[in-house]
Amino acid sequence: MAKVPAAVVAAGGLVGGYGVARWTRKRQLGGVVLAVAGVAAAQQWKRQAGGKAAGALTVVYVAAFAGSHPLAKKVGAWPAVFGVAGAVALASWAVSDRRG
Repeated sequence: MAKVPAAVVAAGGLVGGYGVARWTRKRQLGGVVLAVAGVAAAQQWKRQAGGKAAGALTVVYVAAFAGSHPLAKKVGAWPAVFGVAGAVALASWAVSDRRG
């Protein structure tokens, strides 16, 4: 079975977490999706690029989540989520996925 790149897992966690929270109207459920994907991506980052890189990418993931909120006030919710998800995916690919 082909491995799903960490970039896809992380971006999917951001988009999926928001989607689940929005469609179910249960923010906590969206948070679970966000957290599970973040942990899965962090494990891949650590395995592929080491602990320092995994820590840095985890900070990027959390900052993207937090940053999407004020960004959404300027550009809209979905554009903000897709924008930060793309940024996290690019960072993940550059630091981790292209190596492994």
